Amino acid sequence: MEKVINRQWRLVNHPIGLVNESDFEWIEEEVEYKLQEGEILVRNLYLSIDPANRSWIAASSKSHYTEPVKLGEIMRGITIGRILESKNSKFDQGEYVMGLTGWQDYTLSNGSGLTNISLLPKPEGVSLTIYLSVFGMIGLTAYFGLLEIGKPKEGETLVVSAAAGAVGSLVGQIGQIKGCRVIGIAGTDEKCQWITKELGFDEAINYKTENVRKRLEELCPNGIDIYFDNVGGEILDAALANIAVFGRIPVCGMISKYIQTELQAGPKYIVNINSRRVRMQGFIISDYLDRKVEGILELMTWYNEGKIKYREHIVEGIENAPLALNMLFDGSNKGKLICKIANESI
Repeated sequence: MEKVINRQWRLVNHPIGLVNESDFEWIEEEVEYKLQEGEILVRNLYLSIDPANRSWIAASSKSHYTEPVKLGEIMRGITIGRILESKNSKFDQGEYVMGLTGWQDYTLSNGSGLTNISLLPKPEGVSLTIYLSVFGMIGLTAYFGLLEIGKPKEGETLVVSAAAGAVGSLVGQIGQIKGCRVIGIAGTDEKCQWITKELGFDEAINYKTENVRKRLEELCPNGIDIYFDNVGGEILDAALANIAVFGRIPVCGMISKYIQTELQAGPKYIVNINSRRVRMQGFIISDYLDRKVEGILELMTWYNEGKIKYREHIVEGIENAPLALNMLFDGSNKGKLICKIANESI
């Protein structure tokens, strides 16, 4: 293969609070890839921007489920790419793969950890990016977190924080499929209208303009059966204040904590976990990856039946990835946040 310019973002500083572009180093290096037997060369096309990216580069401590990104390393991230060249019998040139290949244009790989999404069914007329949302880690997180830990029953009340986000919007829709009454918490009137008018949530609360604890008390007179937590902090406390006896709380993330510079006191209403016999359990999607085919097939069925809708927020250019990450924390993204690196047809 001819020499190419591989653009990369490398971590050079563990940020405190929101990230700055200066926390990363922009590298452009000319590379001539010479494949060995068993290797493939991938041109990355899309990069998933996720809250986990921030926890992987935290200054104070490492993530409890994976090693942190070390200074000088390529920033970690999930990508979809097209195989430009293959000397691996499991992958053919032109196929599309997904994996944790990082913030860069090209990846030389032995195929370990990559999913060949060309072998998976895809609805007509949708972008490959659906494998970074509904049919990817986002959809599986919503699916297993709600169904395995939340264990929804018909007629129960489900409350979802960050409900207009990639995971939260799917959790609410799956809850509806399972017969729940669904209340979403979001940060703008537009997002509240989207989840109620388009996604069919029963109610929505704007946490920036409404008293969440009081609104939950009004909307859930018999308590919250399931609270799907994406944010932690004051909203978790409001949910705990209104949790039902034998309620369940799947803890997907605590995005409100990821950019805090100081530790804060715990929830005031945590005593309700004991008095109301509540099950509160954290999880990460790797807990269920041995069942990913099950989840993907179910999600595909619901999508094809028109029971699941989604939206994506595409940021053009890998050069904009660091500042795009902050959109998850200021709430300016609308839907699954994805950085477009190159065209699918490249």
